Amino acid sequence: MSREDKLRVGITMGDVAGIGPEIIIKTFMDDRIFKHCTPILFGNPKVIGYYRRVLNIDDIKYSTIKDFNHLAHNSLNISLVWEDEIDIQPGQPNETTGKFALQSLEAAVKAMKDGHIDVIVTAPINKKVMQQEHFNYPGHTQYLQEAFERKESLMFMVSEKLKVALVTDHVPLHEVKGQINKEVILKKLQLMDESLRVDFGVERPRIAVLGLNPHVGDNGLLGKEEEEIILPAITEAKKNNILVTGPYASDGFFGACRHLAFDGVLAMYHDQGLIPFKFIAGEDGVNYTAGLPAVRTSPDHGTAEDIAGKGKASPSSFINAIFTAIDIYNTQKAYTEMHANPIQKHKLKDER
Repeated sequence: MSREDKLRVGITMGDVAGIGPEIIIKTFMDDRIFKHCTPILFGNPKVIGYYRRVLNIDDIKYSTIKDFNHLAHNSLNISLVWEDEIDIQPGQPNETTGKFALQSLEAAVKAMKDGHIDVIVTAPINKKVMQQEHFNYPGHTQYLQEAFERKESLMFMVSEKLKVALVTDHVPLHEVKGQINKEVILKKLQLMDESLRVDFGVERPRIAVLGLNPHVGDNGLLGKEEEEIILPAITEAKKNNILVTGPYASDGFFGACRHLAFDGVLAMYHDQGLIPFKFIAGEDGVNYTAGLPAVRTSPDHGTAEDIAGKGKASPSSFINAIFTAIDIYNTQKAYTEMHANPIQKHKLKDER
C-alpha cells in the first residue's frame, strides 16, 4: 500500500494516568501496522517517553510533527497539543490529567473537521476527572455528537461475533425507564439499520430488539413498556422497511445463542447489552459511534487504573479499534460510490 492510500488515523491520548499510553505504545511497537495506516497521536511525546521508561520498552518509533503536511509514514507521529510539564502518577487520575485528555480530544476533532485526519480512535478517559467547564458529558459519545452537530448518535459495540447497540448508554439505571419512548427507539433502529448497511456492508440487516423488563414484562405483570412502547416502535420500524423482530427477553435470547441469527441487537440499557457483548466478543470488541459525519472508534474498555503502568494492559481492543475504523471508512466509501448517480460516479472515477 502506497503512502497516498494509507488512511491518516487520529489518536487521542486519553487519560495519561490510565492504560491509554501503554496500549498505544504496545500497538505501534509492531512495525507492520504502518503498512495499513499513518497514525497521528494528539498529545505530548514526554508521556510516551515516560511510559517507555516505566515499561522498559525501546522498540517504538515516534517523532513530533510541526504540521500535517510532513508526516512520517513509518512511525507514530505526535502532534504537540500541550507543552506543560505533567507529573504522571499511574493509576491516579486528577483534574490535570482530565484537562490534558480533553485538550487531546479537542485537537483530534479539530483536525478531523479541517481534513487533516480520516478517522478518530480514542483512548480511554476517566469520566469523573473529565468533568469541567468544556466537558459536561457522560462520555465520548455525547461529546462527539454535539461537536459534530448531530441531534442523534448511536453507541454501537461491534465485533465479528456480535454487534450490540444501545437505546440509552451512560445513564443511571433509575433514569432508564424515563428515557425510553417509541420515538427514541425508532430513531435508534433507523440509525442502526443505516449503520449496518453503510458502515458494515450488510445489504439487508436483521435486527433483534430486547425488552426492558424481566420476561419482557410477562404479559404486563412485570411492566407494560414492551406492550406500550417497544412493540409499537418495532411495528413502525417494519413499516419503514427495517427488518426487525422482538422484543426478546435478554437472558433467554443470549442463553440460547439467538444472537447468531441476527446482524445486530438493540438493547435498552448499558449493562443489558454490554455484559453479553463483552463476554462473547472478549478482547475483540470495539466501541463505534454511529450516526456521525466522522468515523470514531475506541477500545471497549476503560482506563483500568488498577493496572496502569504495570505492563499488564492488552492492546488487542485498541488494535481492533484502529482496523475497524479503517474498515468502516473504506466500506462507507464503497457504499457511496456504489449508490452514486452516473454523473457522480464519473466524477469519483476522475478524482481517483
